[in-house]
Amino acid sequence: MPQSNSNPYEQYMDQNAANYEPLSPLTFIERAAFVYPNRTAVVHGDVRRNWADTYRRCRQLASALKKRGLGEGDTVSVIAPNLPEHFEAHFGVPMSGAVLNAVNTRLDAEAVAFILQHAETKVLITEREFSEVVGMALKMVPNKPLVIDIDDPSYEGGELLGEMTYEEFIAQGDADDDWKGPDDEWKAITLNYTSGTTGNPKGVVYHHRGAYLNAISNQVSWDMGMHPVYLWTLPMFHCNGWCFPWTVAAAVGTNVCLRAVRAEPIYDLIKSEKVNHFCGAPIVLNMLNGAPEEMKEGIEHQVKVMTAGAAPPAAVIQGMEEMGFQVTHVYGLTETYGPSVVCAWHEEWDDNTIEDKARLKARQGVRAPMLEGLMVGDPTTLEPVAKDGQTIGEIFMRGNLVMKGYLKNPSTTEESFSGGWFHSGDLAVWHEDGYIEIKDRSKDVIISGGENISSIEVEDVLYRHPAIQEAAVVARPDEKWGETPCAFVTLVEGGEATEQEIIDFCRDNMARFKAPKTVVFGGLPKTSTGKIQKFVLRSQAKELD
Repeated sequence: MPQSNSNPYEQYMDQNAANYEPLSPLTFIERAAFVYPNRTAVVHGDVRRNWADTYRRCRQLASALKKRGLGEGDTVSVIAPNLPEHFEAHFGVPMSGAVLNAVNTRLDAEAVAFILQHAETKVLITEREFSEVVGMALKMVPNKPLVIDIDDPSYEGGELLGEMTYEEFIAQGDADDDWKGPDDEWKAITLNYTSGTTGNPKGVVYHHRGAYLNAISNQVSWDMGMHPVYLWTLPMFHCNGWCFPWTVAAAVGTNVCLRAVRAEPIYDLIKSEKVNHFCGAPIVLNMLNGAPEEMKEGIEHQVKVMTAGAAPPAAVIQGMEEMGFQVTHVYGLTETYGPSVVCAWHEEWDDNTIEDKARLKARQGVRAPMLEGLMVGDPTTLEPVAKDGQTIGEIFMRGNLVMKGYLKNPSTTEESFSGGWFHSGDLAVWHEDGYIEIKDRSKDVIISGGENISSIEVEDVLYRHPAIQEAAVVARPDEKWGETPCAFVTLVEGGEATEQEIIDFCRDNMARFKAPKTVVFGGLPKTSTGKIQKFVLRSQAKELD
C-alpha cells in the first residue's frame, strides 16, 4: 500500500492556474504595451511606433498566420535586415504557435534552400535586398512556402517575390487576436541554424523557457535597467539577436533599427536617438575605433557595448574605452541562446591601467546569471581542469540556457549532451579567479566578423578546383575580422593557379564571406597515418606577414 507524503510542504499544494504559468518571453510585450503603451518601441527612418501599436501589429501577424492554418509544429522563416517587421516576427510568429526561423542573410542560395527544406518552412517573410539569392533558393525547394515581401522604402532595388506584401498580409489579421502562450514552456519558440563543422548547417531549437531566462539574463548581466535605447548593430538572425528582441521588450526599451552596419549611421544614431546600448562582434568595434575623429565628436552620454565572437584583442577593447564606451565581453554559442558567459567586472579592478583592464576584459569570464553550470574540463573524463591559467580543457555548460536539441538530428543531439553537459568544442584555460579564457577551437570553426565558417565546407570547395590536389583551411588572426580563413594548398603535378584565382573560385562557389583571404602554396604537414596536422598550419598562419 503506497505511503502518503509526510512532507507538509508537498501536501495539497499543487500547481494550478492561479499559481503557475509556463515561462515565455511573449508576455514581455503584452506587459510593455499595457504599462507603457505610449513609450517609443521602434525607430526606423521616419517610422516611430509605440509599444501599443507594435503589440497590435504582432497580434495581427499571429492572427494572419493562424488564418492560413499555421500553428504548433509549423515553421515561419524570415530573411531580412534588422527592420521593425523582423522584430515583430519574434513575437507574432510564436504567438500563433509556430516556430520562428531567422535565416542568416549572408548565406548563398544553396544553403538557404537547404534550410527552407530542412525546416519545412510554410511561410517565408523576406525583403527586396535579398531577392536574388532568395529567388534562386526558392527554385531549389520542391515544397515552396507562401512568400511574403517586406517592401521597405529604405532600400532601392531588388524585386518583390511574394504573393503579397507584409502590410497586406497582417491587414488580414485581427488586431485583438486572443493569442495564448505555450501550455508547456519546453515547447519550441525559434529555430537557428549554425554551420558547425560540416557543410550542411544544424538546426538549433530554442524553447520558451530558455528564451525567457536569457532575455532576463541579458538585462541583469549588462545592468540595463528600464527603458534602454538599443541600437540593432547585431543581426537579428544571429541567435535571435542574442535574445535581445525579448530583452528590450522586458525592459520596455526602444529598438533603433539599422539596415547596414557602417560607422557613420551608427555614430549618427547614437547622437540623434541617444542610443545607450548596442552589441557587436570585434570587427564592429574595430570599425568604430578607426572612424574619423570628427565622426566621434558630440557623444555626451554613457554608451554600453557588448561584444563577442572571435576573442576580441585587448587593443580593440582599449580603443573603445578610451572613447568613453563601456565594454562588456560575453561568450556563448548558438546552442546556448547566444551570451551565456560574461566577463563580470570587479570594482577592485578599477584602479588598473586601461591596458590591464582591457586584458582582463578580453577573457570570456564566468557563467551568466541564468546559466546553472560552467566548467573547463577534460573532454574524455569530464573532470574539471586545474584553475591555473595554463591547463587546457574543453568548455562545458549546462542549465536552462542550453538548447532543446538539434532538429531532426538525434545522434548529434545525444553526443553534444553526453555526460550531462553541453560540449562546446571550444578549448580554454581556467584562471585562479574562476574566469575562463579561450585558447583554441577544437571544431576547426573559424569565427570571422562574428560569423561561423566551417573549415570543412571551405576545403570542400577548394577540392573542386581542378589545379588543387590537397587543401586544408585554418583560422588566421585578423585585426579587422577577428579571424579569416587561410587556405594551405598543394597543386596537382603540372597544375597552375594564383592566390587570387583560387580566392575568386571560392567566392564563385560559396558565400563570399566564407572564402579564404589568404592562400599558401606548398606541401601539407601530416602524421604517420596521413592526417593533416592542422595545429602546425595554425602556427604557420599566425606567422604570416
